[in-house]
Amino acid sequence: MGVALRKSAQWTAAGYGARTLEITPLNEVILKEIMMFVESFIYKHPQEAKYVFAEPLEWKTSLDPSAFESGYIVSETTVKSEEVDKDGQPLLFLSVPHIKIRSFGQLSRFLLTAKDTKLKEAQACIEANRDPVTKILGLDYNAMKDDTSVVHILDKITKDGDPESEIKMKLGVLLKHLDLHLLNHSLKHISLEICLNPAIVKNDIERLKHLSGKGEQTVLESIDYTSDYEFSNGCRAPPWRQIHGEICYVVVKPHDVDTLCITCSAEGVFLNGGKTDDEGGINYERKSEIYKDLVTFLKEKSAKFLENMSKQDVRFSEEWKKEKELKEAPKKEEEPTLQKALPASGKSVLEKNQINFGKSQMTKRLEPSLNWKATVDFKDGGSAQESQEERHGGRLERSGPLVSPGRAQLVRKSAEKIEEIISESSSESEEDEEPPDHRQEANADLPSEYWQIQKLVKYLKGGNQTATVIALCSMKDFNLAQETCQLAIRDVGGLEVLINLLDTDEVKCKIGSLKILKEISHNPQIRRNIVDLGGLPIMVNILDSPHKSLKCLAAETIANVAKFRRARRAVRRHGGITKLVALLDCAQNSQEPAQSSLYDARDVEVARCGALALWSCSKSYANKEAIRKANGIPLLAGLLKTSHENMLIPVVGTLQECASEENYRAAIKAERIIENLVKNLNSENEQLQEHCAMAIYQCAEDKETRDLVRLHGGLKPLASLLNNTDNKERLAAVTGAIWKCSISKENVTKFREYKAIETLVGLLTDQPEEVLVNVVGALGECCQEYENRVLVRKCGGIQPLVNLLVGINQTLLVNVTKAVGACAAEPESMAIIDRLDGVRLLWSLLKNPHPDVKASAAWALCPCIQNAKDAGEMVRSFVGGLELVVNLLKSDNKEVLASVCAAITNIAKDQENLAVITDHGVVPLLSKLANTNNDKLRHHLAEAISRCCMWGRNRVAFGEYKAVAPLVRYLKSNDPNVHRATAQALYQLSEDADNCITMHENGAVKLLLDMVGSPDQDLQEAAAGCISNIRRLALATEKARYT
Repeated sequence: MGVALRKSAQWTAAGYGARTLEITPLNEVILKEIMMFVESFIYKHPQEAKYVFAEPLEWKTSLDPSAFESGYIVSETTVKSEEVDKDGQPLLFLSVPHIKIRSFGQLSRFLLTAKDTKLKEAQACIEANRDPVTKILGLDYNAMKDDTSVVHILDKITKDGDPESEIKMKLGVLLKHLDLHLLNHSLKHISLEICLNPAIVKNDIERLKHLSGKGEQTVLESIDYTSDYEFSNGCRAPPWRQIHGEICYVVVKPHDVDTLCITCSAEGVFLNGGKTDDEGGINYERKSEIYKDLVTFLKEKSAKFLENMSKQDVRFSEEWKKEKELKEAPKKEEEPTLQKALPASGKSVLEKNQINFGKSQMTKRLEPSLNWKATVDFKDGGSAQESQEERHGGRLERSGPLVSPGRAQLVRKSAEKIEEIISESSSESEEDEEPPDHRQEANADLPSEYWQIQKLVKYLKGGNQTATVIALCSMKDFNLAQETCQLAIRDVGGLEVLINLLDTDEVKCKIGSLKILKEISHNPQIRRNIVDLGGLPIMVNILDSPHKSLKCLAAETIANVAKFRRARRAVRRHGGITKLVALLDCAQNSQEPAQSSLYDARDVEVARCGALALWSCSKSYANKEAIRKANGIPLLAGLLKTSHENMLIPVVGTLQECASEENYRAAIKAERIIENLVKNLNSENEQLQEHCAMAIYQCAEDKETRDLVRLHGGLKPLASLLNNTDNKERLAAVTGAIWKCSISKENVTKFREYKAIETLVGLLTDQPEEVLVNVVGALGECCQEYENRVLVRKCGGIQPLVNLLVGINQTLLVNVTKAVGACAAEPESMAIIDRLDGVRLLWSLLKNPHPDVKASAAWALCPCIQNAKDAGEMVRSFVGGLELVVNLLKSDNKEVLASVCAAITNIAKDQENLAVITDHGVVPLLSKLANTNNDKLRHHLAEAISRCCMWGRNRVAFGEYKAVAPLVRYLKSNDPNVHRATAQALYQLSEDADNCITMHENGAVKLLLDMVGSPDQDLQEAAAGCISNIRRLALATEKARYT
């Protein structure tokens, strides 16, 4: 932890007063990881939690003594823990505002007590205790804090004769592991950061200006810099703010939200405190999260911008591409001419200079400048490398490197993870983003292995068969998992030699080459080089070899290489999918005598490697289809019956990937695969459990599959796996499977029997978002039943659910609004929701830019309004709430419209609220929606019209706005809910004579007569009442004619 805080955490510059942690995303990540470690410490390591620190951790706390409960002696200004050390001193002592803590147990309890302020407390603790590890373990640890060897730490601590030395040793190891975890986490965070520069920011602003102005189709009303002065480095921020990486400040006026004052910095874009009273002054304090660019920021803040920008995206992209082509064309013409004009030595100098130039572009940091420019436009466009990010199929592409040299290596390390994310897109029409080709510099300080491997590659190139085999064996002895060794092979042309060896007739050379390729192909750049050099077609051909060792190695190497789209496509186009599927059936097709156990083991290994390669290939839709057409599903189903766990993991992994397609789900049912997936949930292997649960999650969209999971006893192991929360990936898969299975009521009954609902409520806090989405989704389904709603309330589940309403994850918000809405159907739960301000939070989600969130929030509001004690007054208490609901009737999304109509039906039960929404123009907006064919919308629209008729002259207004004739057509629908709602609406409308005439002209009487005989009593009465009103009008008209 000490090394991470010194080297990774970002501290304010030294100056007056103590240095403090900056408010940055990286620091937040580090603090949250430390908090998670400390909070769980008391449960995971109870013995070590009692260890008394060498010195107490001291800081100023904002926590009040009244926050402490059992286990503490509390007075007005002091708090002492009942837990004491061997000298009788308390392990926690608070004398407002100073606090001293002397054990991890008390530190863990303190954070749990702090609740919402725990992040602030953790920051204060770290700032006041810059070297916490030394205070915890003593000065003997301080003497070796720069030594990274765990062995040395253990040796140093165990020399102490203290009887507690063993606990101290374990604590030292735990803190060292935390340190490494924090450093690794920091590296991943830094490597994925996107750095902006003045060129990118200016380019974005100029294009947004081009698309802004008056009118509904523009993306913004206006966007302007706060300052017209521009420094020579392209920044407009004052020099004392450029030190913090800030580039410029812009004032943006969107169509649908208030004016925004935005800071554009190297780290990203965020909302600042706005203009101050001083002329031209800015409140620089960050007021929002940091977004990767200006467009992403505005898409989050403005629904109108999101809508209009999506229409402009295609044109925006095409213009930029044309611009880029025009800029690059002259450069491409100049290069060959320049190359020809130079002698050989000159060319090498030019190449070196080009490399150095690229490096300088990569390493150049944004530096403050005091040189003012009197112009707003960039004039030295060649000096600043312009780069534009575009989104294609869910991935980011970049025209040039934007990382500093310290981060270049981190990007390499994290490239594999990034590549995995990119490859999940099922679209194969586009080429993957090619990462920068990282080559070792000639003058770099490289280890001896690099040069030794390069010598071996020379032997491979020029030696005879024996020398080649010896060189391959020697090369295999190196640590090929190390990046230096991998790049050494590539940099000297070793990949070409290894791939050429695959095309020889010598089996030993092929085996040696494949063993090396299998190891080094874990590197994302090398796997791309293998594809570029045509290695995949050769490996695919080796799959036909009679030698099982060759087949295994070729399939494993393909599994490593096929991690990106272009590689997967190459495997399919060269017939690799069919050959890999054939490997799954290796035992039946083999010509060797099946008499030894070695033969059986080889067959299993061949099938395992084939499944491993298919797992990698199955991340694309086209390959999934190819596997299905090659009859792969029955073979995978057969392999599921094996007892070999290392075989089952890739088999289940392949099925899990493929189960996202409907064709596969039908085939999985037909092959009775669900039974085996359920059986393997009881395995001891966590990875196998995870993939089985994920496969069930994918398949359980279908009701028959959900029933099969229950019939084969799959619900009980799923419920029991909820208790193991250490493995978050498995927990996410298990909760996902429970969510989908909970869609069936019979399964919900079983989950209640297995106490799964109580466990799910316990998982509503301190879990990653991917787990929370599934947990809340499962509770939303379970709470459709009254007994489960009561159970969730009694387990204290209402508050954590309401707390999740302030999140930003779209799927999580959809699920949590559904769960809160389901709980609100029970009056006691509704009272808790109202007390926790849950209704206001739901109402605020109606402003969310995502239609699914809006719709789900509107549905959730319906039971809230129905079950609130004073619903009318509660609704009126939300300032601008009724106007917001009415304006949502202008949406284009059918689900949003249906949900809002349902909400209006409930709102209109209160006469005052009905009067207010009438004033806001609800009648013309509802009338405008009448010409729809969507039965769900028809049902709720008719109910809303029926309710709104009960105020003033709304009945007449609906007739004037032509809503009556379309309503009559609703009676021809096949949905009985539509019939009932429409008949009730027509009954209310028939109180007006003109509406009766319109109904009669449109054939309503005949349709209503058929419904008078309906078994639905409400429909009967409404239909009869409407006919009665029409008949009365007819009689009155006839009587008037004769008199």
